[in-house]
Amino acid sequence: ISSSATHPRVGQRLQLECQTPSDDSSVSWVRLDRDGTLHFIVFISSLSRTTFKGNEKTSTRFEARKDSNTYHLVVKSFAMQDEGNYFCLINSNHILYFSPGQPAFFPAITTVAPTTPAPTTQGGVTQKDPCLKTSDPETSKEKELNFFCDIFIWIPLAGACLLLLSALAVTIMLHQQTRRRRCRCKR
Repeated sequence: ISSSATHPRVGQRLQLECQTPSDDSSVSWVRLDRDGTLHFIVFISSLSRTTFKGNEKTSTRFEARKDSNTYHLVVKSFAMQDEGNYFCLINSNHILYFSPGQPAFFPAITTVAPTTPAPTTQGGVTQKDPCLKTSDPETSKEKELNFFCDIFIWIPLAGACLLLLSALAVTIMLHQQTRRRRCRCKR
């Protein structure tokens, strides 16, 4: 995943790209906000059809398109509500791949208190980079992303198990009914 800027300005266009292994893949774009909540943005099919949040074909806030095996997402006018880590989820040959996150945050400006007492009340201003990566693999955002991945794996698996269990129960009931009918006929 690549981006035009990691620290966009208010109203600026933010362009993101995601390369897939083949041009017959499909991609979903999601955003992980500061609170760890995932937000679905758009699904782009291998045939270049887009489906935005709410099953809409277009969006007032985003543009999405496919060029061969590159999938593009554009935030038309970046705002506070668009801050977060952007991910593309690639579905290729029935395998789901997660891209590394692309952070997009406004630079945070914080006021730092003086380190020594001074007769004036002036303080320095420093900028904090919210896009710094940590070396700790067990960060809460990674746990959230792993949970999201687990959902994609376990929910379909649980549904398939429930379906098989239901089919087994119906088969047993039909088999018992057939045996009862045969027993009645022999008498």
